[in-house]
Amino acid sequence: MQYSPLRRGLIVAAICCLIALALTLAKQGAWNVQLAYSLPIGMTCWLVIEAGRAALTRGKPMPWPQGWRGAALVATGVAAGFLLGTAIGDFYSGDSLGGLNFLRRHDAVVALLITVACGLAIAFFFYSDSQARTLQARIAQAQRDAAEARLKLLETQIEPHMLFNTLANLRALIATDPPSAQAMLDRLIAYLRATLGASRATLHPLADEFARLADYLALMAVRMGPRLSYTLELPEPLSAVPVPPLLLQPLVENAIRHGLEPQVAGGRIGVRASLAGGMLRLEVRDSGAGLAPGAADGFGLAQVRERLATLYGSRGTLELIAVTAGGACAAATFPL
Repeated sequence: MQYSPLRRGLIVAAICCLIALALTLAKQGAWNVQLAYSLPIGMTCWLVIEAGRAALTRGKPMPWPQGWRGAALVATGVAAGFLLGTAIGDFYSGDSLGGLNFLRRHDAVVALLITVACGLAIAFFFYSDSQARTLQARIAQAQRDAAEARLKLLETQIEPHMLFNTLANLRALIATDPPSAQAMLDRLIAYLRATLGASRATLHPLADEFARLADYLALMAVRMGPRLSYTLELPEPLSAVPVPPLLLQPLVENAIRHGLEPQVAGGRIGVRASLAGGMLRLEVRDSGAGLAPGAADGFGLAQVRERLATLYGSRGTLELIAVTAGGACAAATFPL
């Protein structure tokens, strides 16, 4: 658990109150007098160690000074706490000689030992808290690096999959419709030029995702002609929302392959972005042949599910829904 400086100060003050209570119960003096000594001693130790720690570790990953600097900081905090704290306590109790007179009293050794113990406890508390924060930061960074590497791997699997499918379609067009094949090749070159540079990021704006999807659908429209029609609905407030690159393209490819291509007349694809309960919902709806057996287990859909799970955990979901009027709807939902 991590503690703020204010919370650490409150914990030190509580410990000082407990020490004063223990000394009072041991009949070492009145509660208010014991508190007048223990509270200034402990809080001075804490303030000196806190300020020194912040000054010595500014800009460093480990928020505690290493080596002799840490030991020197503790010794400085203990000395300052003992001298200043006892002076304040003597002033409160009416002792005009302050800390010098306190050292002559029979309980000076006990007070010094309490101060040293308090200072070491504060130092250990700071050191443990610093180590915990550093370890948590390293674990979080490692998790981010692993997630990013996994996303890159999934992305590099999706790109060739789409490319191979497009090249297979292009090969079929070359024999039957050379002009359309040439137009499709031109579209493919433009699509790759626009996509490959943008797909190197882990996230990009939803507007860019819709732009790449428009390129892909235009590419497919060259091959399918009037058998493919489509609409893209992106509300302006959602244009800048960050999403994983190439998230929608596998869903559209799945709709074309399993929904529209089996029908002689083809069909229509609608892509829509919306908000639902604080979550972003991306829908790819087609008017095709409906959900075929095994359609939900395809490569593209599996990759989309895995990418959502890697980025958003259980809050990132992908559903395949059969539409009553015919066709299917793939809906990806994840936090903004």
